[in-house]
Amino acid sequence: MAKRLVILGSTGSIGTQSLDVAEQRGYTVNALAAHSNVGLLEEQIRRFRPAMAALYDEAAARDLRDRVRDLDIQVLSGMEGLCTLAELPGTDVVLNAVVGMVGLLPTLHALRAGHDVALANKETLVAGGELVMCAAREHHARLLPVDSEHSAIFQCLQGTKAGAWAPPAPSKDLGLSRVILTASGGPFFGKTAEELRQVTLQDALRHPNWSMGPKITVDSATMMNKGLELIEAKWLFDIAPENIDIVVHRESILHSLIEFTDNSVLAQLGVPDMRIPIQYALTWPLRGDPPVHRLDLAEIGRLTFYKPDHEAFPAIELCRVAIEKGGAYPAAVNAANEAANLLFREGKIPFYAISELVADTLSRTLPAVSAVEDILAVDEDCRQRIVG
Repeated sequence: MAKRLVILGSTGSIGTQSLDVAEQRGYTVNALAAHSNVGLLEEQIRRFRPAMAALYDEAAARDLRDRVRDLDIQVLSGMEGLCTLAELPGTDVVLNAVVGMVGLLPTLHALRAGHDVALANKETLVAGGELVMCAAREHHARLLPVDSEHSAIFQCLQGTKAGAWAPPAPSKDLGLSRVILTASGGPFFGKTAEELRQVTLQDALRHPNWSMGPKITVDSATMMNKGLELIEAKWLFDIAPENIDIVVHRESILHSLIEFTDNSVLAQLGVPDMRIPIQYALTWPLRGDPPVHRLDLAEIGRLTFYKPDHEAFPAIELCRVAIEKGGAYPAAVNAANEAANLLFREGKIPFYAISELVADTLSRTLPAVSAVEDILAVDEDCRQRIVG
């Protein structure tokens, strides 16, 4: 079936690979959106000819309108533009690959329009998990995970008695007792907390296995990405945080595992290439032709597994505390991390200070949240406390 897509974050790593998959599958691209990369978005527009496009940055949107005057396309801007694209009629799947909290509102708009969402934006579920899952249930839309770890769990669950299962249907009837997320360990695996006081941005951006944007690569270096994924997994798979474990797997071949009530374990393996989970999110419940080369276990030789070092990398436990506290705390931890991550990338704080600032935010007393406006207010307040 030729699906009709809207891709938010089309100029990033996930977005560009999603367009490769869409082209290979013969899918129609209804709309594209990005933050401010005018040049690349223009190239994508001329290649895929969507009816609509949006740039979050207003000045970039004005520039894009001038560049594509010769085409029959409507160019929008800002958060309103992203949300308009997310709810565009005649769409089968909205792939949300934007980075940061900016992804929350477009996800909600897509779900409320009844669109399935292929989700590569961690912050959507970290900050607004309960609201997002309620919106999906209410409007009979599905959340199809794109992150390699959550896709692995999703794929393993297809082998249960429920068959073609997708969130937000509850997973309690699947016999699931534990989820095990794998982590590459990032570029600083094996370093002590003291050694991490000396690392630089250039060091942090040298990920051993994956090619990602700078924000996510730094999150991998702090292992904050794995803490955020723990929160995501709680919402996607309806499983208590205490039943979500994390193991460091340096080779990034085994992407995650599920354990059933009889202690039987299923795992999903594959070469570390995001086109596999991207394609599965778009083709589910079917599988497409291989987008990558075949896995050769004999060539790899061995797979290794280690416990995370929580002293050197406290971010995982900070996220675990946040989701156990619930309410505004996951949104606050996410906001603090985004702000601190940016300060580190700008050279304004050292690497180790990222987790320290997150821990300080987690120690505060936060207001109750019951609506998306409450979450956005907590997010803004936590960012302002960090950036001054």
